[in-house]
Amino acid sequence: MVPQRKLLTVDNLAEKIKQAKAMILSDYSGLNVAQISELRRDVKKAGGEFEVVKNTLLRLAAKDISLDLTGPTACLWLYQEDLTPLKALNTFIKKADLPKIKFGFWQGQPITLEKIKELANLPGLEELKAKLVAVLQSPFYGLHSGLNGNIRKLVYILKVKGGEGNGRKKTR
Repeated sequence: MVPQRKLLTVDNLAEKIKQAKAMILSDYSGLNVAQISELRRDVKKAGGEFEVVKNTLLRLAAKDISLDLTGPTACLWLYQEDLTPLKALNTFIKKADLPKIKFGFWQGQPITLEKIKELANLPGLEELKAKLVAVLQSPFYGLHSGLNGNIRKLVYILKVKGGEGNGRKKTR
């Protein structure tokens, strides 16, 4: 008889698999409780979820996916297209050299470790939006500067031409 608690966990994991845009599996061995808590906090701030899962329960939850899991497993869940949670995990890995990423899934399709690293190094959604705004605004800034420069030149010329006659006495 399977305990009710484990059935609920399997159902919860199955629901997360359905909702998640991406799922990154990693080996968390070597991390202490404080480091895992810090990583969870960082990922949660970024909009994702990081949790330790039992391999057998994850296999049961992912019936449609064949998972070859060995060793302790933690799962990073990304619920949006934004890669910020993956970037948070990547930053933590650079700092602590752990956890070791096993493999992942992006929108139901398996992705390799190399692809995960590539995704982690892409700019985040907010950074891309800022770059897009800057690119869209740059022609207007150029136009504004060009028109302003011509007006400044005109004002300067008028001041110089107008200043020739002022304050000078004409001699005969």
